Amino acid sequence: MADDHEVVRKGVVHILAAQSGFEVIGEVQTGRMAVVETARLKPDVLVMDIMMPELNGLEAARQIAKVQPEVQVLILSMHESEELVREVLASGARGYMLKSDAGRDLVTAVNMLAQKKPFFTSSVSEIVLDGFLRTGVNGGAVISEEPSRLSAREREIVQLLAEGMTNKEVAGHLNISVKTVETHRSHIMQKLSLNSLSDLVRYAIRNKIASV
Repeated sequence: MADDHEVVRKGVVHILAAQSGFEVIGEVQTGRMAVVETARLKPDVLVMDIMMPELNGLEAARQIAKVQPEVQVLILSMHESEELVREVLASGARGYMLKSDAGRDLVTAVNMLAQKKPFFTSSVSEIVLDGFLRTGVNGGAVISEEPSRLSAREREIVQLLAEGMTNKEVAGHLNISVKTVETHRSHIMQKLSLNSLSDLVRYAIRNKIASV
């Protein structure tokens, strides 16, 4: 379970641990730790929030899907929109549930994902269906246009900068050189036509890359 809000994290762990046949093998507070601990613990299902520090849930899901596609990721979020559902699907996650539905559907969702079946609560399914009916089978982008303009590494750097890290801190966090961070930062600003760090922060919040 990955969520930076302890009350939510403990609540989810309590619900799942009480179920026969379930074993909760880990809980973390950041998306980056979710990636690390998933590689170490190899869970069947990972329940994860979207808005977390250091690495958001969507980026974490993308990284996990690349190296451990057998891990079924269930995104648990308080946000709902067609664009966000598309982002979740594009990240490689296999399920998406609103936190408001967790008390009723969490156990069912985890059971479904454990059987390698996708799961979406009715409210999320309606969002997907509405978007499908509006755009048609071949219409619409797979993911939102803005975040797709950045590479995975650039999105990581945007989130860390938006959360207040300096170039040196970002370099240490990602184990790359300060010069590399500066180069990425310059390319990001040019690519997105941004002029200041405050512009970058607003971009990160608007596109749900960071929550600050």
